[in-house]
Amino acid sequence: MKANILGTQYRVLFKNYNDDPLFKERGIDGYHDSISREIVVCRKKTSPMWEKETEEYCKTAEKEILRHEVIHAFLSESGLDASSYIYNNGWAKNEEMVDFFALQFPKIVEVFEKLGCLR
Repeated sequence: MKANILGTQYRVLFKNYNDDPLFKERGIDGYHDSISREIVVCRKKTSPMWEKETEEYCKTAEKEILRHEVIHAFLSESGLDASSYIYNNGWAKNEEMVDFFALQFPKIVEVFEKLGCLR
């Protein structure tokens, strides 16, 4: 898949746990790379800690991870990740804030649609 993030094309990849060493090395479920312009999500069912979960549960988790990484990409492409004044843990890289937007976005869109104020 491809995603247009503020005019920049990103490749969106779903990889098996053992096919990307970063999943294990960094203890992560996904990441965005602003240099290679990729968003990568772990196929949860291939992860040792998730193999007993249902396919449906894993797919739901993958969607949450994808939303999370897309938010990171938007912050990066808008230049906000470099404007946080703190190199590694600035507000634009704050995982709690990104989680808030990634998790609440579907609910926010639902309200916007109901109110007719998206566009």
